[in-house]
Amino acid sequence: MDKNDWKFKKLGESVWLPATVPGTVHTDLLANKKIEEPFFRTNEKDLQWIDKEDWEYQTTFSVTEDFLKKQNIEIEFEGLDTYADVFINGQKVLTADNMFLAWKSDVKRYLKSGENTLRVYFKSPIKAVLPEYKSLGYVVPVSSNDQADVKVSTYSRKAGFHYGWDWGPRFVTSGIWKSVHLNAWNDVKIEDVFLKQLSLKNQQAENEMQLTLNAAGKMNSTVEVWAENKPILKKEVLLTKGQNQINLRFDMKNVELWWPNEMGKQKLYNFKVLLKNGNEIVDNKTIKKGFRTIEVVQENGSQGQSFYFKVNGKPVFMKGANYIPQDNFLPRVTHERYAHVINTVAESHMNMLRVWGGGIYENDVFYDLCDEKGILVWQDFMFACAMHPPLVELKKSIATEAEYQVKRLRNHPSMALWCGNNEIIGFMTGGFWGEKAPVFPTKKDSLEFYYMYQDIYHQILPSAVFANDPEKFYWSSSPNGKNYDMTNSVDKARGDQHYWGVWWGKVPFEGYNDNVFPFMSEYGFQSFPELETVKTYALPEDYNIESEVMKAHQRSSIGNGTITYYMKDRFIVPEKFEDFLYVGQVLQAEGIRMAIEAHRRAMPYCMGTLFWQIDDCWPVASWSSMDYYGRWKAMQYMAKKAFEPQMVSVFKEGNDLKIYAISDDYKVINAILNVKFRDFDGKNLEQITQNIKIPSNSSAVIKTFDWEALVSKFAPEKTLMEVSLTLGGKTLAVNTFYFTNPKNQKLPSPKISIKKLDSSTLEISTDKLARYVWLSIPGGINVFSDNYFDLLPGEKKVVKVKNGISFSEKDVKVMNLKDTY
Repeated sequence: MDKNDWKFKKLGESVWLPATVPGTVHTDLLANKKIEEPFFRTNEKDLQWIDKEDWEYQTTFSVTEDFLKKQNIEIEFEGLDTYADVFINGQKVLTADNMFLAWKSDVKRYLKSGENTLRVYFKSPIKAVLPEYKSLGYVVPVSSNDQADVKVSTYSRKAGFHYGWDWGPRFVTSGIWKSVHLNAWNDVKIEDVFLKQLSLKNQQAENEMQLTLNAAGKMNSTVEVWAENKPILKKEVLLTKGQNQINLRFDMKNVELWWPNEMGKQKLYNFKVLLKNGNEIVDNKTIKKGFRTIEVVQENGSQGQSFYFKVNGKPVFMKGANYIPQDNFLPRVTHERYAHVINTVAESHMNMLRVWGGGIYENDVFYDLCDEKGILVWQDFMFACAMHPPLVELKKSIATEAEYQVKRLRNHPSMALWCGNNEIIGFMTGGFWGEKAPVFPTKKDSLEFYYMYQDIYHQILPSAVFANDPEKFYWSSSPNGKNYDMTNSVDKARGDQHYWGVWWGKVPFEGYNDNVFPFMSEYGFQSFPELETVKTYALPEDYNIESEVMKAHQRSSIGNGTITYYMKDRFIVPEKFEDFLYVGQVLQAEGIRMAIEAHRRAMPYCMGTLFWQIDDCWPVASWSSMDYYGRWKAMQYMAKKAFEPQMVSVFKEGNDLKIYAISDDYKVINAILNVKFRDFDGKNLEQITQNIKIPSNSSAVIKTFDWEALVSKFAPEKTLMEVSLTLGGKTLAVNTFYFTNPKNQKLPSPKISIKKLDSSTLEISTDKLARYVWLSIPGGINVFSDNYFDLLPGEKKVVKVKNGISFSEKDVKVMNLKDTY
């Protein structure tokens, strides 16, 4: 029914306007030119009236006499945002109050032959919960991310980021945000298919196909299961009226395993279930299944308790990022945008994304792409940074939501872990974001919130996982020092942690070296997007980070000042606006590179690093590595390098300068270490070569220098140390170490040459050291095979242009750090 002619209007108005389904009120108003572009300049503040209004959507559809003869006809909304009453021909057929549920209703008795009218009435998501808000008698503690004076976000089962966040605007949407269907069936239908993997040993899988069948009455039916277009199982079943649970066991031999990215293939088996009455196929469903084992290992050791993922029996260092919704207006996210993010993740040597709990349970295409690319998913339930009012109906809604979402996602091999919430333990016990623990009017009120927390995260959510997807690991909160424990949200010796000393605490970047935990599930640093993106929301007169417009697109309370504070420590702060954007991105990238290297050097004590965050929901200054339009920031390019399977890292520890070799491989690699000391004009000052062993799936020091001896021998302000690992003439890893920060370096003024080799290939060379060489082609969504790299004399850097646009050598813009002086 998405393709029907939909129309909408504000309640009380007489004029209907064309609408798009799936969609939102905001995007429909924009399409009808009733509002200005929400993301442009400061338009956001002028659009806050929209969520205070009620809205109506309407369409007509035709039904034939033959269609009406079906025994069962139901309407299905895959998603309603959020408070809605649905009417068919003036009769109410359902009421919705949870954005994260699909809504169905039997509507056969309301339909007529010929034209029918479907109307959806959306209540204001603000006004809908005001009675509960007022009746409670006190304000429910929520973080400052809810950017309204009256903070009601925690009363609704709706995406938290819609109410604002420290990287996002406040657009509290309403609308039919997913597809609508009118389904008809006779006798029996397949409601759900779950392929439960009972065991997987020696490439033999013991399985149980769990089917939920809905029968109109007592009957005999036949179930057939096919795998890879071959029949593997057939069974006669006796059904009774209503829901029937059918469990069918079967084994598969010589199964090909599903592996995470860069560990092997992502084999997905195609299964089809046929439901027959006699020889007639009355229903069928298909699913894909990847056979793998995943476990979270928590073992006590000399450094504390481990927290790592083991896939198919192998310990895996998780490399990845946190993921937020890609748009404030969710239906605008296309398949192409999903593919761009997941392809970026895979290309950047990542193997995990954390779907953060203040957004949404993502669309099916997201998980399908993760299945195909080998990207494991750490899946938060949708709870973040806020406590929830102790309401019985809210708990019931949460329980229904949890069961629905666990069942929806359980067949995906990419699903690795369910997590109860984001940072709520820290919020309740105090200490997070510099805030104190909440104070309640009475001890009774305080206990009610405590029990609400226990009920949701230690009863409702784990019960939904254990009952419907027992293979998955449940973790009650992130960060968390110990599951089911409200006193250990920060514990360096165990669990997963969010480290924000860098940024919020203004700890120098070197703090990343001293604050390493078993699993680093959040850390980050901000930057602005590049000028091409800024142009989409600002005018030239706004090109100052302290302008009203630029501050409107900077939602962190300490944002611009903190970027400048760190920049002064390491770089010469540019005067020009575009130069500031460029250096800001380089600053962010260097900080995150240092963090990733620290985490990987700490293997196997630390076995995971997920930076905050990979994407944006609007064009903004944020912690993202890609901006709203998909342009890679410097951080994404440096993360790609830092996540390569083999890494060489140089780290000063006291008076020792240590070289580490790090590898994700499961075998020891005999390689050659090459160390070159060069000046900034490219002259070789000294060279060392030696045979080394790169450890298997771990980290080890392979060379140590005396720091004082080096800085006495070489001028720190104009010397670099190039370190590489090679095998059979092939470079496995390379890194460049500088003895002082860029602001103290005596950088030359390089002459950079660009040569176009073919339609998508560039060759770049220089006569002197060029730091952070940035290539761009104005007007495009630029993605290159490499960017923001250091280039030395004598090197010829070959770079692929990946956005498919035609260009000439003159179109290519090149910039390096010295250009900002």
